[in-house]
Amino acid sequence: MIGRVLIALPGLAALGWGAYLFVQFALTSADQTLSALLFLAGGPVLHDAVLAPVAALAGLVLTRVLPGPWRTPVRIGAAFSLLLALLAVPALWRAHAALPNPGLVDRDYGTGLLVALGAVWLVVLSWGVIAAWRGRGRGTPAPPGSPAPPPARPGPDSPAAADR
Repeated sequence: MIGRVLIALPGLAALGWGAYLFVQFALTSADQTLSALLFLAGGPVLHDAVLAPVAALAGLVLTRVLPGPWRTPVRIGAAFSLLLALLAVPALWRAHAALPNPGLVDRDYGTGLLVALGAVWLVVLSWGVIAAWRGRGRGTPAPPGSPAPPPARPGPDSPAAADR
């Protein structure tokens, strides 16, 4: 019990300090108060009213449209793509951001986002091809002209193994 309290105290102190700094920021001017209120209310409202329903609908459509082996990689790729895009918004939308940090904003974030998205979808494509290739022998019909899979060997729990 004492250990938990000792671990929680620095976290509570940091939380208190952050709240103090936030109040100091928000009460400095009317513009900053509006900015703070939009930050606190706008994000959750945007997420709950727009982003979450769109993501749920996209997941439902992808589940119904895509073949089995492609469902998981495409859904995970879409989630990573959305996350990367959300992380890149502040850097891409510099006109409405705070003062630039000299060491942070000296790169081309648009190109970086495109490279990261390309890497994500290359992994998705590889994963989907491998999953589809592996799934051919598991009830998925093989394309015409492809060799038949080797016959399955009985496992230790199969009736054929009990006859030995």
